[in-house]
Amino acid sequence: MTLSDTYTPDPSRYETMPYRHVGRSGLKLPAISLGSWHNFGDTGDFDTMRRMCRTAFDHGITHFDLANVYGPEVGSAERNTGRILREDFAGHRDELAISTKAGFEMGVGPYDNWGGRKHLLSSLDQSLKRLGLDYVDVFYHHRPDPHTPLEETMGALARMVDSGKALYVGLSNYDGPTMRRAAAILDELHTPFVINQNRYNILDRHIEHDGLKDTATDLGKGLITYSPLAQGLLTDRYLNGIPQDSRVAHDGRFLHEDDVRRVHETVVQLNALASERGQSLAEMSLAWLLRDPAVTSVLVGASRPEQILDDLGALKNMTFSEDELGRIEAAVGTQSL
Repeated sequence: MTLSDTYTPDPSRYETMPYRHVGRSGLKLPAISLGSWHNFGDTGDFDTMRRMCRTAFDHGITHFDLANVYGPEVGSAERNTGRILREDFAGHRDELAISTKAGFEMGVGPYDNWGGRKHLLSSLDQSLKRLGLDYVDVFYHHRPDPHTPLEETMGALARMVDSGKALYVGLSNYDGPTMRRAAAILDELHTPFVINQNRYNILDRHIEHDGLKDTATDLGKGLITYSPLAQGLLTDRYLNGIPQDSRVAHDGRFLHEDDVRRVHETVVQLNALASERGQSLAEMSLAWLLRDPAVTSVLVGASRPEQILDDLGALKNMTFSEDELGRIEAAVGTQSL
């Protein structure tokens, strides 16, 4: 399918999407955001990327989330998204919230990783060049750096805001105690730290145990969750085994056969509950996150536009009874990731 060179967004795009304040800040994000972790690199089809961005925006998804390392190869997700922003969204920049990150390995050099000032500040400049933007709405430090003083890393984030190249800053993959220390430093620097990005889903509850979720709520910071469908486990993809064309069968970096087998009975029980609720397992899993006032937005990935439309179905029913929540907890038990 060849796309039209001229894109006109759906005029009703803001009518059904809920928008939530990010913690106690003035920034709002859609309940569902579009992530670019897997399917915006150079191994993907560019027209499909364009259709996904258009579909997302047409349905009120105003937040596109990236990182310098997303690909493959590294940098290519930002580069491809930058082309889409230029060709399709040039007149809509003020309607979009664009975020990116740095802190994972971009190369083999001494300044290509972690949280040093040189790496972070140069990474932002490189990301802006690839994206073709003057600023990003949120810049995240992608992961804690055990080798660099927290004051240096937070100082680099503060510099980004002071320079006008980032409007807000966020932290990704931090735990509660480290995030609290970072927040105190950023408060002293008068830097608008507003959001945490962490893995969280029905099967992965680690932020409930490492203090991140409670601390974010206590400090008035937002929470955006990635891997809300546990890399596809919380869909109907693996209900009847491991398909030959699945990610597990061809790419074991993030999900393994043992993971599928270990949680299979749990997933079957969750799927039965979702059916009773009139939802797919994916819809219920997203709704379970969005029912929580601590969660600002969920980041969904997609390989085609239809998956985005399916995910939007979660917005139709985000209410759970106490019995349903209890059944979810009973099904999960000790079979978390």
